[in-house]
Amino acid sequence: MKKIISLVVGTLLLTVMTVTGANSAQTLKCQTVISAKADEVKMLKDFTDTVTALTQGSLKFEIMPAGSVVGVKETLDAVDKGLIDCGFAWTHYWSGDHPAAMLFGSPVAGAGVGIDNIAFLSWFQYGGGKELYDQLWTEMGRDIKGFMLQPVGPEALGWFKEPINSMADFRKYKFRTPPGIPGQTYKDIGVASVAMGGGDILPALEAGTIDAAEWCCPKPDMTFGFQKVLKHYYLQGLHQVVVNADFYITGSKYKKMSAIEKKALEVAANASLSKSMSYRIYENGKALHELTTKHGVILHDTPADYFPAYMAAAKAALEKNAAKNPFFAKVWQSQKDFADIAVPFWSGSQMSNAKLGMAHAETLK
Repeated sequence: MKKIISLVVGTLLLTVMTVTGANSAQTLKCQTVISAKADEVKMLKDFTDTVTALTQGSLKFEIMPAGSVVGVKETLDAVDKGLIDCGFAWTHYWSGDHPAAMLFGSPVAGAGVGIDNIAFLSWFQYGGGKELYDQLWTEMGRDIKGFMLQPVGPEALGWFKEPINSMADFRKYKFRTPPGIPGQTYKDIGVASVAMGGGDILPALEAGTIDAAEWCCPKPDMTFGFQKVLKHYYLQGLHQVVVNADFYITGSKYKKMSAIEKKALEVAANASLSKSMSYRIYENGKALHELTTKHGVILHDTPADYFPAYMAAAKAALEKNAAKNPFFAKVWQSQKDFADIAVPFWSGSQMSNAKLGMAHAETLK
């Protein structure tokens, strides 16, 4: 009889726990700043699926494309105010709210000190970057908890109607650039820079509003369809050597989450940093091969005089912003201190990797 009673009580307790868990489950509505078809959204869903699995379903997510609830430019405001539970964007989109957002989303020209996308993750995870990133939202007066998810880089210089052999050729074009300091730096070196959202680029090219453009890398660029209107492609650029797409949750909602749910978000975000980079390498490789073998795209080397011109202007822009904003100066100093230690080792190591890879690439020509 005691065994039967124990079994009944145990069953009732399990039922109560299951019902309680089901009742506490929540579905977070998350708006992105891009199309649902983008690779970034595919990787975002991998992240949210991981969180759902780690929390055994207590956190679920509805991923909505750009414009579903608010406009792209209002995405962060909507998360801050709780109009949507979470958002997905590149943090440099909010450089107009605070210039230091650029240093986390796309530190122009590798923060001017040679930080590439892998070294950036080292700074973020072990060089004090994460703590400064958390402080950014306080500096911006936002009720936000952010998670860095998707590093990519270096981004391609971009697409052109005709080959460019010098900065003089480059300056002939109206060129789509990212917002904030990276785009302003192009203006500083005499390029007619036009900032616009991703979904507007191809229509602007077709309409002649702009006649050259950058977006990201071979796979996203091919998905956007640039190869349909432009055929000359340049991989090496400095404007976004490092780029990161991030996930934002309303701060008050995050604070109410359980310790397990918070840890699940942290663990899934750290996994996404690695998985996104791995995914990009192979997908961009396949896309570049398709662009050059099936779509008539011609791959060129970036003109040599671009690099010193852009780097000098980028450093001047960084110094100007550091002089005006104490938090910007604090973040940039942290990146410079990190670079003084890490970059000599890392860049030196990458020289052999690059030569190894190029030796193989030459055999394919």
